Amino acid sequence: MASIMEGPLSKWTNVMKGWQYRWFVLDYNAGLLSYYTSKDKMMRGSRRGCVRLRGAVIGIDDEDDSTFTITVDQKTFHFQARDADEREKWIHALEDTILRHTLQLQGVDSGFVPSVHDFDKKLTEADAYLQILIDQLKLFDEKLQNCKDDEQRKKIESLKETTSSMVESIKHCIVLLQIAKDQNNEEKHADGLISTINPVDAVYQPSPLEQSVISTMPSQAVIPPGSGQSAPSSSLTSPSHVNLSPNTVPDFSYSSSEDEFYDADEFYQSSSSPKRCMDSSGSAAVLTRSSTGSSLKRPDTTESLNSSISNGTNDTDLFDPPDDRDDDGEGESVEEHKSVIMHLLSQVRLGMDLTKVVLPTFILERRSLLEMYADFFAHPDLFVSISDQKDPKERMVQVVKWYLSAFHAGRKGSVAKKPYNPILGEIFRCHWVLPGTDGEDDMEPVSEGPVPWVSKSSVTFVAEQVSHHPPISAFYAECFSKRIQFNAHIWTKSKFLGMSIGVHNIGQGCVTCLDYDEHYILTFPNGYGRSILTVPWIELGGECSINCSKTGYNASIVFHTKPFYGGKKHRITAEIFSPNDKKPFCSIEGEWNGVMYAKYSTGENAVFIDTKKMPTIKKKVRKLEDQADYESRCLWKDVTYNLKIRDIDAATAAKHALEERQRAEARARKENETSWETRLFHEDGECWVYDEPLLKRLAASKH
Repeated sequence: MASIMEGPLSKWTNVMKGWQYRWFVLDYNAGLLSYYTSKDKMMRGSRRGCVRLRGAVIGIDDEDDSTFTITVDQKTFHFQARDADEREKWIHALEDTILRHTLQLQGVDSGFVPSVHDFDKKLTEADAYLQILIDQLKLFDEKLQNCKDDEQRKKIESLKETTSSMVESIKHCIVLLQIAKDQNNEEKHADGLISTINPVDAVYQPSPLEQSVISTMPSQAVIPPGSGQSAPSSSLTSPSHVNLSPNTVPDFSYSSSEDEFYDADEFYQSSSSPKRCMDSSGSAAVLTRSSTGSSLKRPDTTESLNSSISNGTNDTDLFDPPDDRDDDGEGESVEEHKSVIMHLLSQVRLGMDLTKVVLPTFILERRSLLEMYADFFAHPDLFVSISDQKDPKERMVQVVKWYLSAFHAGRKGSVAKKPYNPILGEIFRCHWVLPGTDGEDDMEPVSEGPVPWVSKSSVTFVAEQVSHHPPISAFYAECFSKRIQFNAHIWTKSKFLGMSIGVHNIGQGCVTCLDYDEHYILTFPNGYGRSILTVPWIELGGECSINCSKTGYNASIVFHTKPFYGGKKHRITAEIFSPNDKKPFCSIEGEWNGVMYAKYSTGENAVFIDTKKMPTIKKKVRKLEDQADYESRCLWKDVTYNLKIRDIDAATAAKHALEERQRAEARARKENETSWETRLFHEDGECWVYDEPLLKRLAASKH
């Protein structure tokens, strides 16, 4: 066994309902993580269980620096290291092992086992490409002789140096591959059927000649996936039924007592999950896949496109009709393009900043991130009612109520998708008409407001992408008649976490009640896209706060992520405190996308918010023909349209054109030595503030 790492880890067990010490051995060549009850048992070869790493995905939770997961064979194993450094060492070694064996998975999955002839063909191709690079090096020499510009010479020399390094690497690889082939012929293992490019299930035994490259042939037959062998039942996962040598790679991961922790409850709840492989009668269910694999094609559709870019209400003359971002086929799209996501995952490392990583177009939601921020006001009646409360204590409670109601109204579908990354200078405007505000006095427009064509009683909203690197969005909302405003900025910082993507929302918002001169400063939770290889779903996590410096009232809110072992999704707990009090006068718990209950210090218990019974008020957005070129829906209309009709190639091309335009504008500013000027917001210290807020306009009108 070629162990590259071994040592103690704790493993979660469902039998004991807790963490148990185990001695782990990682075999790089076999692609196997074996574990034993002790180091002594490892020396005796008494293996407790193993995790096959072919096609596995590692996951971490950035709120816990010692735990990690390995998901493979439709199971999730949970591990705990001593500390963050030890976890990092294990993850690095595991990622390298997974990468080696997963890269070879494609050939085995197609039922193809390369022969010596195929191997020779690839060697010939590599040699041909090597010759092309050598010819390019000669061209670089010619260009250097004729080049007189110093800056251009530096660029050519840099390219030549890089190409030279690549040539040497390819030469070395060809030599090593030829040595491997020659040794294989001497040992006569291939017989013209199986080459020294071993299938993923092979057991590698490095020779003294070149341990990093050369290996002998597999000691067991390879059974390609889909060949008819059924998945192992639970009765086969005990060592009494699995008689395997420590040097043999099993066809599946197993444990002696079925003590691995499964996230099975999540997968079986959704009929579109690829892990739902048994139907109600117990027979194997057939998973629907595209016959063309990962090819991106445009399917036939008879859907109406009249409202493909719309998300407003009923004013057909002035505003877009209601949102129709349906979820038809979205579960299948993730599975259909799984190979594209796997290719993407192969390019990223755990903890990597995803700001510059280009994600596949098909996983995009058909709207901009700026428009998504408008979901904070899906209940504008709760927002404006803050200023209706006469007591500062009640105003704080109402602020918390509006804040906790602001997260459920985002995406209604079961599949989580990513909104468009806004273009620098992009603007989104909309407004909400409050129920019962259609009287004559309420119809007077606010000409100086963020949406100047709507009435004083409406809630208006405007957002702008004020920075591209780092990506910062600023947004502002107000209701003139209620004399209340909200200003916020969010810097999104994305991280790859294995089976998840984490988005840290750095920034803050401020609710201002003008009649009381009160400012409520609040922060935002982080977002997580979970199960990105199956049916993605969203959860929120992190500690947030709401503080009013004038009154002293404050609140602490915790969005709980689903723990490794048991627990519920989407849980929140919150506490509201009076000035200088250490005990809360109101404690809240529940689910941010469900029902939340309040318990008051008086002993009263009540439903605080029931998002299931709260109707959202649809926002109104001007029709495309009335929007400026830099407004979100107009800017992204081609991408949105093509996503709607599922023409992924056209949507990708439209998205690429927008991104290229942004890059060209950035280059032009750099050449002209000019800086970007924002349209509606300005930087004030660490915050981004709307240029003409209601507070400023009312103060100016008094003078």
